[in-house]
Amino acid sequence: MEFYTIEKSDKVYPGEYLLHLPSKQVVVCGAYKPNDGSIRALVSGRLLEDKIENFHKIKLEPTERKPRPKRKCGGCKG
Repeated sequence: MEFYTIEKSDKVYPGEYLLHLPSKQVVVCGAYKPNDGSIRALVSGRLLEDKIENFHKIKLEPTERKPRPKRKCGGCKG
């Protein structure tokens, strides 16, 4: 797992996991506002808005990702 700072050229998407440095918690991005210089994130069921400098992006290696089972919906079984 690697953390790196968010640059102006980076894209941050809602639903992406970020590290909030002051609280040292992993949060879920809700809104990325580069013009305002802030990010809204969900942490422990509460909404948090802070400066972009207080967040880092998380980069996971493919081996660190949780494997997702491949299933079919089962709706066509009859």
